[in-house]
Amino acid sequence: MKTRTLGSTGPTVSALGLGAMAMSGGIYGPTDRAESIATVHAALDAGITLIDTGDFYGMGHNELLLAEALRGRDRDSYALSVKFGALRGPNNTFNGTDGRPEAVKNFLAYSLTRLGVDHIDIYRPARLDPAVPIEDTVGAIKEMVDAGHVRHIGLSEVNATTIRKAHTVHPITDLQIEYSILSRAVEADILPTLRELGIGMTAYGVLGRGLISGHWTPQTPGDLRSHSPRFSAGNVEHNLTLVDALRTIAEAKGCTVAQLAIAWVAAQDDTIVPLAGARTRNRLAEALPALDIHLTDDDLAEIEKAVPPGSARGDRYPTAFMAQLGVGN
Repeated sequence: MKTRTLGSTGPTVSALGLGAMAMSGGIYGPTDRAESIATVHAALDAGITLIDTGDFYGMGHNELLLAEALRGRDRDSYALSVKFGALRGPNNTFNGTDGRPEAVKNFLAYSLTRLGVDHIDIYRPARLDPAVPIEDTVGAIKEMVDAGHVRHIGLSEVNATTIRKAHTVHPITDLQIEYSILSRAVEADILPTLRELGIGMTAYGVLGRGLISGHWTPQTPGDLRSHSPRFSAGNVEHNLTLVDALRTIAEAKGCTVAQLAIAWVAAQDDTIVPLAGARTRNRLAEALPALDIHLTDDDLAEIEKAVPPGSARGDRYPTAFMAQLGVGN
């Protein structure tokens, strides 16, 4: 397994991380607990050391699932990245974000207990709380670093200005943000800021929630994607023509569309770690070979020509969620 270091102050982790969100809450359809645990085990056995979760994934279900999957494993053999702050209702609604210092410590205490560990490797607010200065939120996490409950501090879906403010309080290890061939808004300002400050990136959505996995067909999804503009009628048909263009390139490289998409993200910077949101061993097995694909300058130029920045139709989130993001498409 290849490794990468998250920024100048972060840990060295596997060059591909495992995103566990889809294993809880029916985000992308039904899940199987035994298969989810088997997928975590397969990821660890393959050398994946970075596992990403959120305390609000399935309202704690994901953390309890990971606790079961990780039981008996050497704690130093994996790194846990945990997002906090999202407020949920019993009917699965999202009710804002809480970044108050006292809430930070409360969220952390619950996560440590559910996961059955004594520390979190990277702890990050899932979204910016507009009512709380980011310096206060990061300051509270810093206290937890000093107390030994957290090793590193990360951010998620914030803009360059917020990154700079947070970094003055404590070195930020990495920014978690959506980045894919279809979602490239980070390239304008955020990625240069990360490079300047020595901050890594964990990229989620590298397969566009399955849209550029090479397995999606035009249909009405029966899950969260039914609310996504990129999957709506009129948009999805256009977006799948972009996938067809990528398929031609992938076939010439002897790989799948999914592998090409993951390899493209990894090729953008050596401190970017793509997250594979696999919830089955089959999807994980397809993702792993992406690390061995070398994309030449000609390959990258061909991909750029096939899918230019801004060519995807539809926002990456429904309108109600777009305002919470540091950048749009």
